[in-house]
Amino acid sequence: MPKAYWIARVDVTDPEAYAGYMALGPKAFAQHGGRLLSRGGHTVALEGPMPRQRNVVIEFDSMEAALACYDSPEYREARAARDGAAEVEIILMEGLEP
Repeated sequence: MPKAYWIARVDVTDPEAYAGYMALGPKAFAQHGGRLLSRGGHTVALEGPMPRQRNVVIEFDSMEAALACYDSPEYREARAARDGAAEVEIILMEGLEP
């Protein structure tokens, strides 16, 4: 079964409120087997539009695990804490077969 990659592009609009999300989101990922591979580091646009302020890549063991995390009560709480504090795009991408 291929791994899955959760890719988020984020512009934080209210850092104080976003801190509430940061206190909850990573815990939800860990509870569902998610491993942060990259979060908020230096980003360069080689083609296309400029990257958002924060770009995040999280690896999950499967697409099902990533979707379960997104739909979980823990992550719903994190999303509620983030509401109005950031503009967010999230995609879920299946990795290559092992």
